[in-house]
Amino acid sequence: MPADLWRFAEEYYQRPGVEAACLRLQARGADVCLLICAIWLGCRGVACSAARSGQLQAIAQPWQRLVVERLRQVRRDWRDDAQGDEALAALREQVKRLELQAERVQLQRLAVASHDWPAVDGQTLDAWLGALAPAGVSADDEALRQLRSAARQT
Repeated sequence: MPADLWRFAEEYYQRPGVEAACLRLQARGADVCLLICAIWLGCRGVACSAARSGQLQAIAQPWQRLVVERLRQVRRDWRDDAQGDEALAALREQVKRLELQAERVQLQRLAVASHDWPAVDGQTLDAWLGALAPAGVSADDEALRQLRSAARQT
């Protein structure tokens, strides 16, 4: 498994069912970058704590709100109009690339913050997902089960 969070995210997102599960959770308020970081930490066996999850949320939330979500909204707002306008479609693709680049920056920041956290014995994936899943999403949610299942395919 790649030690680099960005490479892990790219590989993990390609696993069957992950993209759909992430998009369902995103529609319910999840920060997908934060969830993928949770999975990465869980797969690495890093112990979850309230302090650590709080630190990651403090890093992720402002960037997600001020950068990623704004780019995503512009891209979504242009979806229908871009179908009939080649110039707008090209600009929309540029915004999409910027959105992906912003997510990469967020993942890099999360990786830097958690770089020195050591692995421990025991299962930590469920703890991380529980700590970083959006409020109101239960541990037995179908989308979270899909993410767990894909994480165990290492």
